[in-house]
Amino acid sequence: MTDHPHAAIYRKMSQEMSEGGLEAMAAGLAEDVEWWEIGATSPIVGRQALVDRMMALASYEISGDLHDVVANDDHMIALIAVTARKGDETLNYKVAEIYHVNAHGQVAQRWAFSDDTQSIINFFS
Repeated sequence: MTDHPHAAIYRKMSQEMSEGGLEAMAAGLAEDVEWWEIGATSPIVGRQALVDRMMALASYEISGDLHDVVANDDHMIALIAVTARKGDETLNYKVAEIYHVNAHGQVAQRWAFSDDTQSIINFFS
């Protein structure tokens, strides 16, 4: 069975992000993307604001083991086991990311849910 085209978009964006290609990854985002981080009370709004936020996290080493990605014409859902490191500290957690895709095949909104929200908030603060 082949991936839905939106699942292929997710896989490409994920690969580009893991290789440090934030600008290339950003091309898959709507200009006015709304990106909800785990534990956030408001979203990051806008492609450039999100790239800036990701660049601000450069001192962290973040990697993910993709368990699955499913997609249809409107959404993508990715299930990921994440490892985040900074200095001597390591955090492992699982996350479900839900993406709304616009008519241009770009990510317009993203929500994420985790098995350990408080640990994520503490680790990245």
